[in-house]
Amino acid sequence: MFGGLTGLKDPKGTDWGEQMLNTVASQTIRHLFSQSESVEVFVRCYPSSKLLQGSIDSFKMSGRGLVIRREFAVEEMSFETDAVAIDFGAVLSGKLNLKQPTQAIAQVILSEAGINQSFNAELVKKRLINLSVPALTALSGGEPVSFTEVQVQLLPENRLRIMAKADLNNGELIPLSMTVTLAVERRRRISFKDPQVELELVPEAQQEISQTLSIALAEILDNMVDLDRFDLDGVKMRLNRLETEDKKLIFSGYAEIERMPRSS
Repeated sequence: MFGGLTGLKDPKGTDWGEQMLNTVASQTIRHLFSQSESVEVFVRCYPSSKLLQGSIDSFKMSGRGLVIRREFAVEEMSFETDAVAIDFGAVLSGKLNLKQPTQAIAQVILSEAGINQSFNAELVKKRLINLSVPALTALSGGEPVSFTEVQVQLLPENRLRIMAKADLNNGELIPLSMTVTLAVERRRRISFKDPQVELELVPEAQQEISQTLSIALAEILDNMVDLDRFDLDGVKMRLNRLETEDKKLIFSGYAEIERMPRSS
């Protein structure tokens, strides 16, 4: 049986052992996402007999149209490892288990539409609604303040325009608009730097408070996006760089994979 798995070739030249591993890995990876348009896995193992010892040369995954935790849309995600040690016995039972931790080069692409959609996620909204920090309640007569209708536009050179409304809980909505520069800090935080408030479309009577509230929103966002809060079980993402390109935000870095995570 093992000889057949690691020796036979299909008409395209793919080793049956690799083919089986590709199938098991694809099923495992696909289950990490709430939704997926496509998930493809490519495993290299030469000579194929190494698979019996659980050793493979490389592991590459690429996915499109992914949704994480039912609320966070990812346009594209890919990662690729060097040599990996796996439990071959688990593969025979349809599972993918690592024998030891590994690292993978990773790239994640978010669309402008997907980023805007994420502001409706509960994990994000709870950090923007009914805020009672003194700096905000001092502007609202002691009432909690909420930031709503948040929309972003991706700009060249890692800039981001943010538009929102501030609800002071007194029947007044304050329009906010600013641009910020996105940057990576300590390989795990996305920072919102150098906020430039735009007041051209804000009524003159609201411009002073809009300026103050815009800076406050920038500070909240600057402290919000820490990848350690979003890690999948057994996987830590680390970023080396980011860049805006057209209507996409592209992250490059690596993943520290301790074990294959459970379903998203």
